[in-house]
Amino acid sequence: MTSVVAAFRRRVADAPDTVAVSAGDDRLTYARLDGWAREVSRVLAGAAGVVPGDRVAVCLERSPELVAALLGVLGAGAAFVPVSVEDPAARVAEVFADAEVRAVLCGPDDTGRFAPYGIPVLQVPARPAAGGQATPDTPAPRADDLAYLMYTSGSTGRPKAVMVEHRNITNLVTDPNYVELGPDDRVLQLAPVAFDASTFEIWGALLNGARLVLAPPRQVQAEELGTLLRQEGITVLWLTAALFHRQIEVDVKAFVGLRTVLAGGDVLSVPHIREFWASVPGCRVVNGYGPTETTTFALCHRIDPREDLGHSVPIGTPVQNVDVRIVGDSGEPLPDGAPGELWIGGAGVSRGYWRRPDLTAKAFVSASFGGSPGRYYRSGDLAARRPDGVVVFLGRNDDQFKLRGFRIEPGELESVLAGHPQVRSAAVGVRESHLADRRLVAWVVPAGESLDRRALRSYLRERVPEHMIPAAFVALAALPVTGNGKTDRRALPTPDWTSKSIYV
Repeated sequence: MTSVVAAFRRRVADAPDTVAVSAGDDRLTYARLDGWAREVSRVLAGAAGVVPGDRVAVCLERSPELVAALLGVLGAGAAFVPVSVEDPAARVAEVFADAEVRAVLCGPDDTGRFAPYGIPVLQVPARPAAGGQATPDTPAPRADDLAYLMYTSGSTGRPKAVMVEHRNITNLVTDPNYVELGPDDRVLQLAPVAFDASTFEIWGALLNGARLVLAPPRQVQAEELGTLLRQEGITVLWLTAALFHRQIEVDVKAFVGLRTVLAGGDVLSVPHIREFWASVPGCRVVNGYGPTETTTFALCHRIDPREDLGHSVPIGTPVQNVDVRIVGDSGEPLPDGAPGELWIGGAGVSRGYWRRPDLTAKAFVSASFGGSPGRYYRSGDLAARRPDGVVVFLGRNDDQFKLRGFRIEPGELESVLAGHPQVRSAAVGVRESHLADRRLVAWVVPAGESLDRRALRSYLRERVPEHMIPAAFVALAALPVTGNGKTDRRALPTPDWTSKSIYV
């Protein structure tokens, strides 16, 4: 394995004048992107004193500046910490302190926002002119150097950061066995940079000589996506399961012309897949599965239009250089067909959790299955392997869930809710709405006689990302409990989605 920087520079040497990134009418060749990234590295090392091993926060909307910033941070030997421009101040402060960021790269509108943190706040330098003086070459990072910290929801009430190395990224996109990627492809970058699907989009394009096409910074609606895909000639697209389903419902013809659609982050709907095949028979669909801890994808399933899916879409077989095992309660391997926990090993497994040795030791374990010992991530997902080697997802063995591709630990959000003076206790979960989509719900036992839902929503917006804001708040006299005294999440009532009172 090699580093992201070395792999990218190899593409620059192969085709310097090929377009690497486009955003509307803006075009950036591989050579110019490389020069710009080197300038970012130079500024980080000079103005901010960034040295290899440091962490640099990147808070930028989708733009050529974002791509240059990520490459520049990696070129400086540092790791980037993606921060959403929409994240509340309390969340940003927590991430900055936990990651011990050395500097932050942001847009001109956000420089004042980050000034109070006492670290260098830098804007991405202007892109070098075509044919300008080249920035001196610098050594590429090593394959096992840290590439990024990505924060996910944490069950202890605070987010935790996954440490992903360069080799994890290059393994994901080098000679992939789940998708074809090459210089003739155009890959849409649609996922937020703080969501690990962006790892596939950005580096899958740039490390394979393809064009990375940036969607507009704002959220792209399903009604607009088809026009964008056609105008840009997109050939490879990643969508969360929820967005994939929504697009099929609104405009399935938007997918016409694509070669491959990858979807995942949640369970794919068989009826939606069937509707897709009826309207877009020439496009391949890949179900992608993988926790952030195993670098975006660990297993993928190329769905054959002729296969009998039954009631569920399999999560498939391991991506290249990845090993998966289905194990029992004691870590023993289980035979085909037996349900057990899915353990993931191989080149995609990350270094662990940043500054959380206790959680790392619990989730990342050493095991040997008839061979030399390997390191495995205990996913917490239940699965079974079919006789043909294909893995089927069976659910979770804890309360964690995914919504629109984002992982949510109920404990984190419940802990934040419990900090509000109006809340005596709370539980959160997901329920299907009257529109047949999955929505986040908070069940709250008020500390007083009434519940001010508007105040609760405002309180949460100051403390957690937007994807963790419940769609509905349901007031209860008490939370239902099981016989052993734990919250009985299955007994929590489904909201009356037609009642406006649950939303405000």
